[in-house]
Amino acid sequence: MNKFLKGLIFVLLLIAVGIFLYAYINGDILKKPLSPKDTVEFKLNDLELEVFYNRPSKRDRNIFGGLVAFNKVWRTGANEATTFETNQPLKIGKDYLATGKYTLWTIPGETTWKVIFNAKQYPWGVNDAMEPMRNPDFDAVSIEVPVQKIQGVVEQFTIAFDNSTDNLSLTMAWDDVKIAVPLNQ
Repeated sequence: MNKFLKGLIFVLLLIAVGIFLYAYINGDILKKPLSPKDTVEFKLNDLELEVFYNRPSKRDRNIFGGLVAFNKVWRTGANEATTFETNQPLKIGKDYLATGKYTLWTIPGETTWKVIFNAKQYPWGVNDAMEPMRNPDFDAVSIEVPVQKIQGVVEQFTIAFDNSTDNLSLTMAWDDVKIAVPLNQ
C-alpha cells in the first residue's frame, strides 16, 4: 500500500476515534435518553393523525404543581415542541381545526387543563430562559378539559389516541393524571 493510502486511512481512523470519544463523553452512545422521542399515529378510513413528542419520566419527582407548574404554559413533553398533524379538519370542542400541522401546548391546572393547538412551528419547546416559545397570536384552537385522577402512576409521559368507545380522543397521561381531548370529524 502506498504512503498516501496509509496516511488517508490513519486520518480517517483518527476522525472515527475522535467522534466516538466525543459521543461517549457527552453520553450520546451508551446511555438511554432521559426523554426519548416518540411518534403516535391514528388511522381510520381517510383520517390520519400524528403526534410527535418527547417523553420525560417521573423519576420520583413531584410532577404537576412541581416540575410542571400549575396555570402556566407547558410545552407538553420535553425538548422539542410537541407537534400534532391532521389530514382532515377536526371539531375540537366548539371550534374547527383546519387540516395541517400544529404545535401542542397545555396549561395544566389542578382540576382542568387548557389544551392549545398553535399554528406556528417552533425549533424547540423553550427558549434559553426555559420559558415556553409559544406565541399566542398563532393559537388556532383551544379547549379546556377536566383532569381525571387515575389509579397507580404513569412513569413516563404518554400521549395516545383512544377510540375504544367510538368517540375519538387525544389522551395525555403522566403521574396520577390523565386528560382526554375529544376529536370529531
